[in-house]
Amino acid sequence: MNPKLKEKTMESLAAVLPITGIVLLISVILVPVELGAMVMFLVGAILLVVGMGFFQLGAEMAMTPIGEGIGVQISRSRSVILVVAMSISMGAIITIAEPDLQVLAEQVPSIPNQALILTVAMGVGVFLALAVARILFQISLSAILAVLYVLVIAMSFCAPENFLAVAFDSGGVTTGPMTVPFIMAIGVGLASVRGDKDAASDSFGLVALASVGPVIAVLLLGCFYHPSEAAYSLAGVADVVTTWDVVREFVSSLSPYAREVLVSLLPVVVMFVFFQLLSHRYQKRQVKRIIVGFFYTCVGLILFLCGVNVGFAPVGSFLGSAIAGESWRWVLVPIGMLIGYYIVKAEPAIQVLNHQVESVTNGSVSAASMNTCLSVGVAVSVGLSMMRVLTGIPIIYIVIPGYIAALILSRLVPKIFVGIAFDSGGVASGPMTTTFLLPLSMGACEAVGGNVMTDAFGVVALVALTPLIAVQIMGLWYRFRMSSAARTVSGVLAADGPDEIIEFEEGV
Repeated sequence: MNPKLKEKTMESLAAVLPITGIVLLISVILVPVELGAMVMFLVGAILLVVGMGFFQLGAEMAMTPIGEGIGVQISRSRSVILVVAMSISMGAIITIAEPDLQVLAEQVPSIPNQALILTVAMGVGVFLALAVARILFQISLSAILAVLYVLVIAMSFCAPENFLAVAFDSGGVTTGPMTVPFIMAIGVGLASVRGDKDAASDSFGLVALASVGPVIAVLLLGCFYHPSEAAYSLAGVADVVTTWDVVREFVSSLSPYAREVLVSLLPVVVMFVFFQLLSHRYQKRQVKRIIVGFFYTCVGLILFLCGVNVGFAPVGSFLGSAIAGESWRWVLVPIGMLIGYYIVKAEPAIQVLNHQVESVTNGSVSAASMNTCLSVGVAVSVGLSMMRVLTGIPIIYIVIPGYIAALILSRLVPKIFVGIAFDSGGVASGPMTTTFLLPLSMGACEAVGGNVMTDAFGVVALVALTPLIAVQIMGLWYRFRMSSAARTVSGVLAADGPDEIIEFEEGV
């Protein structure tokens, strides 16, 4: 096996294994699951692991070099109109192929899949253009974020109540394994051309701004669609008896998902061909590597969607419904917290973020402390999501205070922590949140007779909110540590006297 493919597959296995183990424990201790349904779940989990392995490798081979090349090309262009047009089209095209978005669209009732996907894609495209303009013109990230989140808060009071949770979830799912490598690579490309002292910190923030766009776009969409008019039908686990039945269920689903994936990826391939013909940026060997990356992406996405929709998500819905139907339904809260704690620990992108913060702070904020902070934070956010499902607490009561706290912190922490924090919001809400936690919430909401649109949706949004606060708290801790160290050095030098201060200054 390709060593890189093996590495990516093992990363996917680490992300899926905790949930699989928790589901097995629940099926033995709390809710009995039919053997056929459990086999469907396990086969779905295997396809999810293999699919994510292929997909992540493909995205790394294709999306990252394309994004970096486009970032460099954009920064060299003198036409503002061309820069805006390229950014909007690139952002929209990549978002359409995002697997997390496709999973979310499949589960939202009353809104046609393509309508939601295209709305979210345009939101990402427009705000990616804004993010690129911010880097080129060196505009303060915290200032733009403050304006945009005030706009989001104002719109949330005007938009239909049934649409709020879906809108906030849309911002979380667009920062997935397809979109993030591409958008981050654009930032790296832009920063490499600028080369000034603020270029590195300004390269963060593209994902943050791109994830605000879908929230605003979907809130606007809510003015035209009325989710309360359509009922959600719970996804059922296929009735299988033999192993052949299992194989038949998955094989019969491959063809429609293959067509869907090819349609989604075709614009990305066309975009690459045009970019290469115009810029001649990539050598023959690089072009071959990118083509292989597209193939891996296509295979991985087909296996991922098939595994999620046929075997994995339906069992999540069933368990949520079964547990919420019992008198001890409140056990959903600790179960959700346990899943949230291990989801973030197993997310590869979170580990990259943790080491990034450790590097930026020269070890003052360790990767281990970041990991613990984020794990506890996500556990709390998933627990709150399950509590919302059972009680019907409006998401606005949690999300708005959370964003206000994040914006206040953004004025107090070092500049680079702002970009990392808001970029990391989408990183935490990885594929496992959309593929398992959301179906679990929806199944539980149906069982308690709640409104799926207001009570079940929102779990992705809350998981995405946690890192905004957690990373910036780490930034405050870093600033405090640096201030304490500076005061200690000043005190020692002052006690030693003027001669020692002169010697110290000459040494420096």
